[in-house]
Amino acid sequence: MARRVLLLLLFAAAAWSQNTTAFFQPGKIRALIISGRNNHDWRETTPLLRQQLVDTGKFDVRATEEPSGMTAETVAAYDVLILDYNGPRWREAAESAVEEFVKAGKGLVLVHGASYGFGEMELLGDRHVKTGIHEKPWPAFVSMAGGTWSAQTGHGRRHVFTVKYTDRENPIGRGLPETFLTSDELYHRMNMRPEAHVIATAFSAIETGGTGREEPILWTVAYGKGRVFQTVLGHDTAAMMEPGFAASFTRATEWAATGGVKPLVETQKEPPIRVLVVTGGHDHAPSFYSLFNGREDLAVTVDPQPGAFSHDLRKMYDVLVLYDMYQDVPETERRNLREFLESGKGVLILHHALASLSDWQWWWEEVRAGKYFLKEEPGHLASTYLHDQDLIVEPAGKHPITDGIGTIHIIDETYKHVWVSPEARVLLKTDHPTADGPLMWVSPYQKSRVVYCMLGHGPEAHNHPQFRQLIHNAVRWVAGR
Repeated sequence: MARRVLLLLLFAAAAWSQNTTAFFQPGKIRALIISGRNNHDWRETTPLLRQQLVDTGKFDVRATEEPSGMTAETVAAYDVLILDYNGPRWREAAESAVEEFVKAGKGLVLVHGASYGFGEMELLGDRHVKTGIHEKPWPAFVSMAGGTWSAQTGHGRRHVFTVKYTDRENPIGRGLPETFLTSDELYHRMNMRPEAHVIATAFSAIETGGTGREEPILWTVAYGKGRVFQTVLGHDTAAMMEPGFAASFTRATEWAATGGVKPLVETQKEPPIRVLVVTGGHDHAPSFYSLFNGREDLAVTVDPQPGAFSHDLRKMYDVLVLYDMYQDVPETERRNLREFLESGKGVLILHHALASLSDWQWWWEEVRAGKYFLKEEPGHLASTYLHDQDLIVEPAGKHPITDGIGTIHIIDETYKHVWVSPEARVLLKTDHPTADGPLMWVSPYQKSRVVYCMLGHGPEAHNHPQFRQLIHNAVRWVAGR
């Protein structure tokens, strides 16, 4: 009867897993870090462990800080569990869920202090009460861990020592240098079980408070059909940032999840887009420049007017981002700007730059495909503006620049009575009464990619996540990326 109930639970967990995997990145190893209680600084170490896994490009990582509520269903969608935990024992259902998870063929990774949570150690005064060591061990954990703390276990003072891979054929260390240096605690006299297969050791020197012998540092355990890895390294973020720790941890987590370690495929990064940002002639908030922060694919130079176009732009830049409102541009500089466009380079024009170069018809009619009228002209009223308008902005059609952007709710300045070329392809629009409708468009100019965006007056826009993504998309698109 008990076996039948267990099978039913496993079938239910498998069904739950199929329903929840849609919420993960396809093709990635699904990892869950178990945290929230530790006598080490888990608030710092758990995010770092997560980032190290994500940075490999192989993992989709989540974390839980309340593991006692885990069930077979909640862990079923994952490939590997990572214990950055040393605290109270969990409810029986949670402990059984982890045991069956591994036994059924999945992975478990234990980091540093996890080796003396749940272990075979009696309480030894206040020190171990605070660290979460239990009067009654979790027997399955002891078997899975392969090595736990005992009353004789400890470590000397923290120091720099050498870790040596002793099993050069194990996938975790295969291809790595035979040794690595690290600054960490070196655990000694761990209570090792016969099931543990040690793959790396370190010499525990007497002069640092050690044992004078080689001590196990990294090991694996086969548990049922599953794979367990334990590292006694990783006392804090400084220790975890050691290259040897990061390499062994990320490779071991992949091994625990899949049974192997695929080599990282070195992909050649595309060169950054060389962007010239042109300002001047109109006051603007410093927050404007934050639009380009953290964009590793952009190499940004800022050159305010006057004189931004005084040299051959073609040799130095791939994209111009124009956020100026300047009229007095000499003929030689206009020629440089025109040659840049005719060479096929991209231009993104923002907000008040709709009023730049108002006397250059080729520029505002053929290239920008729009004009803000600074004064009334034959057939055109003077354009108007109004600050701090509560706008609902909608995509006007499908385009790579607006993909994933959706409807935008933003506080921004609006323009009315502007001219927009009937040949322009409108990307964003609004029905706000203080605007004409089109807010962003692609110019019909054929020799290069030109885009205008009316949004972007102040910090409310500059700090808006959808606007920031929109501008990044636009820079990449006009650059041909």
